Order: sequence, then C-alpha cells, then structure tokens
Amino acid sequence: MKTRVAMLFGGKSVEHEVSVISGIQAIRSMDTDKYEVIPVYMTKKNEMYIGEEIGRIESYRDIPALLGKSQRVILLNQDGRVYFMGYPMKRFGRNTEIDVDVIFPVVHGTNVEDGALQGYLKTIGIPFVGCDVTASAIGMDKFIMKTVLKEHAIPVLDAKEYTLSDYADMEGLLSSVEKYVGYPAIVKPVNLGSSVGISVAKNRAELSAAVDDGFRYATKILVEHAITQLREINCSVLGDENEAIASECEEPLHTKDILSYEDKYVSGSKSGGSKGMASVSRKIPADLSPEQREEVRDLAVRSFKALGCNGVSRIDFMIDEETGRLYFNEINTIPGSLAFYLWEPIGIPYRELLDRMIGLALKRARAEEALTFTFDTNILSTATFGGSKGGKL
Repeated sequence: MKTRVAMLFGGKSVEHEVSVISGIQAIRSMDTDKYEVIPVYMTKKNEMYIGEEIGRIESYRDIPALLGKSQRVILLNQDGRVYFMGYPMKRFGRNTEIDVDVIFPVVHGTNVEDGALQGYLKTIGIPFVGCDVTASAIGMDKFIMKTVLKEHAIPVLDAKEYTLSDYADMEGLLSSVEKYVGYPAIVKPVNLGSSVGISVAKNRAELSAAVDDGFRYATKILVEHAITQLREINCSVLGDENEAIASECEEPLHTKDILSYEDKYVSGSKSGGSKGMASVSRKIPADLSPEQREEVRDLAVRSFKALGCNGVSRIDFMIDEETGRLYFNEINTIPGSLAFYLWEPIGIPYRELLDRMIGLALKRARAEEALTFTFDTNILSTATFGGSKGGKL
C-alpha cells in the first residue's frame, strides 16, 4: 500500500512564487511506485486548494483561473486520521474527503517556514517533513539563531538588532550602526530568506536606504559588518539532531556584493523560466582544498545538530579571504529546490533524497508517539472558584 503524501507549497510569504517552483519540482521527482502524491497549493491568503491542475507549473500563469477549477480544502482530524475536506462543505452530495499519511511542506519564508505552519500541522496531529516548530522558528530568526550557535561554539559574525522603536529615531539608529558596526555594513530583515530586503551600505546615505528597505519586510532588522573580501560557500545537511551527513559544497556566483534574489531565481535561467535555486550560477564542487571542504562540511553538520534540525537544510557560510576565517551565515531550513543539486554529486539522486526526508518525518512521529503528553488526574472534579456563581476576577 502506498504512503499518501500531501506536497504543500505556496503560502503567505514574499517567497511564494519560489515555493511553487520548489514544490512542483519535488512532486515531479517523487517515487510514484512508493508514494501517492497529492499536490496542495496554498494561496497568499493561506487558503489550500487541490485539483488536477495544481501540480502543473504552467497553470500558475493564471492563478485566478486555476483556483476557479480547483477545490478549496481544510485539514480535519477525525478519529486519529487527518483528512483534506472540501470547503465549504456541501449540504447535498458527496464532499471531498482525502486522508493523508504525511504532509511535505515545501515552503519558504515568514509565516510558513518559521514554525507557524509547523505548529498548525503539529496541532492537527499529522506527521510532517522537515524541522519541528522550535528549529523552524530559530532558523528563521537570524539574531536568536546567532545566540544559540555561539553557545555551541559555532563561529558567527557579531550583529546588532534594531526594532521599529529604533526605526522611529532614524538618526539614532544610523549613529548606533556607525558606532558599533561601521562600514561597510550589511542590513538584513531578521526573519526572511532568498536575499529579500538584504543590502550592503558603504556610507550613511546607503545605510539609510538599506534600513528603509529592510523594514519594508520585517519589524526587526539585523546589521553586521560586511566582509569585504568575501567568498560564499554553501553546504546542505540531511538527517536529524542525532545523526546527519553533509552534501557536496558549492560556491554561488553573483553579480553584486551579495547573492541577490535575481541571482538566485531569475538570471540563471537560460530559457527565461525560473527553475528555482537549481538555476543559480555556481561552482560544484566549490574550489576548496580538501581541508577547507571538510571544515565546511563538519561545521555544517555541527550547526544543523545544534539547531535541532530535521530533513534537509542548506547552510550558507562566509570565508573572509583576508583572514581565512570561516563563518556561519544563515540556514535555510527548507531550502530552494530542497538543495537536491548538492546531493546528486555525492551519489544521492533527488528521488532518494525525498524518500529519506519522508523517512525522517515518520521516524520522528514514531518517537513522539512513544512520549507521554497527558496524564489522568481528578483535579477538575474538585475545582471551584469559591462561589455558586463563580469568583470575581
């Protein structure tokens, strides 16, 4: 009997379109002898739809038309099984009702990759692929993530965090950056990926514009000193917090001071249609000495485990060529294209990668089923607020 997998993509995120590409890429690579795959599209309002056209990338050229011939669904737990139910439910006739064994979120960015969706799936009671709530949330918050990694002796650049209250005093914010960070400075929304809202500032005017841009996408920004002689090296990790392995390393190539959204998802596609992160210009394997390669791969696995990750993540590192030091930059807990292009060079095809990720999700579900989350007491049988009409607060 096949395992029924709901491949979930889209969602309320600035990385919505990238997620659609990643999700449909994954669907096309699934082992259909082993899995029955249900494509599920989440709109930018987080409404879920299924249908014959949902798994076809060409259908997303006209999303209103796609939704018009698709079925909106909601998740419902009935008697320990989780179903996608047609919504609104019909008064007459048969309602759509599809039970699933595991959900595979291929989503990117705030509201979907940051633990919010994972918390919802956990509450519903359905096994899901990838990081749990805690790891997802930490992995998305760059400042908290740095704090956790420092506790595990993972090298990160020092950074300052600024909030909307700081933004209200722009002159004070700019002066603080100049005092504690200096130029060149790199400004990042604290909880976004895909290089959205990230820019490098070499003077006060550029810093002011960078801060404005960062706060367009988040209520907090991170500012750190930019490495001037920078090499970016990425490595993916597969596993869980107990056992994990590293992929091949890559060096992404970019057109500016940092790898931009356009570099990642637009400029690399010769055909004019994006193929997600798989279309980025890159060197695989990265031009590293054997010692450097192993240092990156070892640090990737250590970082993955320190953050309590599960499934596949891509970890982006920085090498300061002036000093030779290697720094953790950020983690993508659900990377674009699921970083399959980093696993194929070491003999793990995309189909096998997806299979292992589902296996890790089911392994975690079995472990959690063995835990005790409730215990019987008689506390409610004697509870009272001290009066027949209840006590006043």
